[in-house]
Amino acid sequence: MSTSPLELTARPRKSRTRSRSINGRPALVISSLRPHQYDLRPACASLICPDCKTWVPITGIQARQQKLVPHDTGRAGRDAAVRCQGSNRLVRVDVAFEVWQKRLEDGSAETAARRRTTVRRKPKVESAPVVSQIAARRQMPTGKPGNGRPLWLLRKEQWASAEQAVRDADTLRAQLPEGDAPLGAPPVPLKTLHPQCRAS
Repeated sequence: MSTSPLELTARPRKSRTRSRSINGRPALVISSLRPHQYDLRPACASLICPDCKTWVPITGIQARQQKLVPHDTGRAGRDAAVRCQGSNRLVRVDVAFEVWQKRLEDGSAETAARRRTTVRRKPKVESAPVVSQIAARRQMPTGKPGNGRPLWLLRKEQWASAEQAVRDADTLRAQLPEGDAPLGAPPVPLKTLHPQCRAS
């Protein structure tokens, strides 16, 4: 008789079982596990099986006798159907629900405090150039800037080439325009006045 491929995979795990068989191994004491390795809420009472390291429901959490439901070592529907040795093992719940919840909350707070904070380093930003440096960059000819000459020498050469044009502009600016003076206005003095104090 041939077996189908579905029979060779792990069966879906039931949240409750009616099996009366009990594992011969000693009862698993809840207080020997860490608070994050078991869950005592009545709706989803479960723990991590020490043998196969998977979450397994606890049946009869509010009854007189608690035990792990029969389960396979692999994931349901994917791995091979190998029965775990921890199936039907008795569980002794010796931790109150309130105590377990407080331990779990305290452990979460300690874990959050121990986490290393991410160090976000500020990006290194170059300092902004001075106004004179910006002007010098704009006036530099394209190609090799300065041809290896220092910046002060470049500025001196630039001033020498523009000095005559600047002086001509100053001379033209100093000349007065020809034409009549504005009506109703006193004449503009052409020489510097030096007032003197009257002798008393």
